[in-house]
Amino acid sequence: MAEALPLYPGLGALYERELDAHGTGAVMLTHKWQPTDLLAPHSDIDVRVLLPHVPADWEEWNQSLAAAHTAAVGRDVSHRRLLEHPPGFAFTVAEADKRLVSAPELATWSLISGSDRDFQRWKSRAQMAPWCEVDERFYRGILRARLDGRYQLDADSTDNVVEYIAAYKRHCVAWHYLAPCWFAAAALATRTRCPGKTAALTQWRPDCLDGYAELFLTHADERPGLRARSPRHLLRTAHAALEAVMRRVPDADRTAGPAEDHLRSNWVMAAGMLRVRVARWLYYLDPPPGVATDYLIQREAKELQATARSLNGLAANEATPDQLLAARMAALIPTGPTTADILRETLALWHRQKSIVQDFLSLTPGDVQI
Repeated sequence: MAEALPLYPGLGALYERELDAHGTGAVMLTHKWQPTDLLAPHSDIDVRVLLPHVPADWEEWNQSLAAAHTAAVGRDVSHRRLLEHPPGFAFTVAEADKRLVSAPELATWSLISGSDRDFQRWKSRAQMAPWCEVDERFYRGILRARLDGRYQLDADSTDNVVEYIAAYKRHCVAWHYLAPCWFAAAALATRTRCPGKTAALTQWRPDCLDGYAELFLTHADERPGLRARSPRHLLRTAHAALEAVMRRVPDADRTAGPAEDHLRSNWVMAAGMLRVRVARWLYYLDPPPGVATDYLIQREAKELQATARSLNGLAANEATPDQLLAARMAALIPTGPTTADILRETLALWHRQKSIVQDFLSLTPGDVQI
C-alpha cells in the first residue's frame, strides 16, 4: 500500500484526480501561498487552474469544475473548510508564458501538479520583473481591505470548521489579518515580491518588531503548558503590531510605471477570475449536505465589484470591438451586495448572454486590441 501523503500534498493530489475524472482538462494546478503558509487544520487551499487552451464552452466547463469540487469536498468532513471554495482563477498556459498573469499574484504560487520546469520559469520571471504600478495596486489593495477597522473577526465564519473553534479564530487573526498585512507592508517597503506570509514574518522585521513577528509565527503552537491567548486579545495585539508596521510603509510610489503590456494583463486577470465564477456560484447555491455557503455568497460582491471597475476602465470610450466587449461583459456583473437570488439571476443572465460571456472569457492574449 502506498504511503499516505501529508495533508496538503494529499489534498492537492485528490483535487487533481477529481478534476481529471470530471474532464476539466487542467494541465497544471497551483495554489496561492507557500507550503509553510498552509497551517493544518485551519488553512484552506486556494487553487489556480492552468489549461492548455480555452474550452469550447465555458459554461459546460464550469459545470464540470463545480462537480469536481463538490466531489472532493464530499470525501471528508474536514474538506468543508480545507476546500472552502472552488478555484479562484483559471488561466491558459499561453497567458502565463506571455507574462500576462500579474507578477505579484504569480509570485505567491506553489505547484500542485504539472510542469515544474515551466512553473519555475514563470516564478523566476515574476520575481525579476521591474517594480510597477501593478505591484503598488496589488499590495496596497491588501492593506485597504483589512486596515482601519475593515477587518472584522466575527466575519471570519466558523460554520465549516468542525473542531478547535478558538484555535481557528486565533488563526483568523494571525493568518487572515496580521500576516497578509505584514506581507503587503514588507513588499511595499522593500519593493520586492514576497512569496508568502511566513517568509515576510521571518525575513522583514524592521526596528523592534521581532517580538510581534515571533508571536504571530507561533500563534498556532498548542503545546501543553503554553497559555493560549484569546482571539480578542490576539486581535488587540495585531492592531498594535500593524500600527507599528505601517509606520515603515512608504507613501504610494507615484513614479512606478505601468507594467509592460499592462492592458492585456488587466484583461487576462479579469477574465481569469470570471472564468471560474459560474463554478463557484453553482457550488455555493447547491453545496453538499452540511456545508455552509451564505458567508461565501456575501464575499462575492467585493471581487465582482473590483472586476467590474477594471472592465469599465478597459472599455474606456468603447472605440474598438474589444473595448465594446469589455463594456458588455461589465454590464453582466452584479455591482451591489450579493445574495443567493442575485447569483441565480446572474447565472440566468449569463446563460441568456452566453455568446458575450464566451467571447470575453475566450479572447486570447494575442487577439486583445485595446
